[in-house]
Amino acid sequence: MLVAPDKVKSIASIGGGPIGAGWTASFLAHGYNVVSYLHDPAEEKAFRQFLSTAWTSLNALGFSEHGSLDGLTITFKLTDAVSNCHFIQESAPERLDIKQSLYRTLGDMANPLIVIASSTSGLTMTDIQLYCNTPGRTVVGHPFNPPYLLPLVEITGGKNTSPEAISWVKHFYDIAGKKPLVLKKEIPGFIATRLQEALWREALHMVANGEATPEQIDLALINGPGPRLALMGQCMAFHVACGEGGMATNLDQFGPSLKLPWSRLAAPELTQELRDRMVDGCNAISGGQSYSELAKKRDEGLVAILSALKNHRTIFT
Repeated sequence: MLVAPDKVKSIASIGGGPIGAGWTASFLAHGYNVVSYLHDPAEEKAFRQFLSTAWTSLNALGFSEHGSLDGLTITFKLTDAVSNCHFIQESAPERLDIKQSLYRTLGDMANPLIVIASSTSGLTMTDIQLYCNTPGRTVVGHPFNPPYLLPLVEITGGKNTSPEAISWVKHFYDIAGKKPLVLKKEIPGFIATRLQEALWREALHMVANGEATPEQIDLALINGPGPRLALMGQCMAFHVACGEGGMATNLDQFGPSLKLPWSRLAAPELTQELRDRMVDGCNAISGGQSYSELAKKRDEGLVAILSALKNHRTIFT
């Protein structure tokens, strides 16, 4: 690649939504110079407001002493964003036609030695890179929202991605303060999103069938498995839950219950009624609070949890 992962100084961030702005905040906090490409000048005000909100949380976590908002440049010309960068993080809208068109352009426009990572949450890189003339340097670098706080980045290549690009981007994300996870094989939805989707589908089924409300579902997660999952994940939570016998006892004792109707993985029909129940339920939970107010409370809570985990996460360290 053009530069070693530990020598990267300038990053192009493509996209002005929460993910693109979140990546920008994260990179700035770790001392990188970031050129953010926004599709429309009308996006700039909201983009800067988002950065200001993110910076409050990043300050609370104690980011790099070299981090500064002064490292930001905003442009509305794609060529200006990618002309002198060492890495590209793409966070364009989650539509395959838009991604394919963008990667066709970037394949010709950007230095062929620079890695291009997509923030896509479900599309495969094999599909995204289909019309790119330099597909070997294209990878998926899928973050979790908000990217400036949650460290996970799921990495996978496409059919024509080079192993060198995967290795390079894993090393880079690690240096950039993330927790990179390289998938064993390319699958739609990756790992974390597929797990999240299974939980989401079951929640929708329960609301659709009148078995639970959105408020009850969130109350159950927040006060039940949520804290445990944050500390040790699903597999280790069940391993520890069964005492000295660990996972073997869990599977031997509860294995037969896997045949019981405790979950439904197929997605329910998203009827107008189900859509309205979910929207009305979440609006009731939010109590009229704006997105900014809700995001601020979310970030404050995540900072507290992440700070606590620094002292208590011992299983994987």
